[in-house]
Amino acid sequence: MSAIHQRACDKAFAKIAMLGFTVTKDASDLKSRNYGGDISLEQFKLIVKSNKTELKVWEYILELIEKSDKL
Repeated sequence: MSAIHQRACDKAFAKIAMLGFTVTKDASDLKSRNYGGDISLEQFKLIVKSNKTELKVWEYILELIEKSDKL
């Protein structure tokens, strides 16, 4: 495995881990209605949706990186 390929894997894993924490925190904040003073519930729901989508994108990127290693 090349160094750049390994760095890409590491970066994707790190990003996925951080987004996982964010999504978990978002769920907790949504449940407790702790989403900030200037943000409406609808706006926070958009943020939550965006974070979940971002996590799916990075999981897909990692999948592509891992598959490219097998080529």
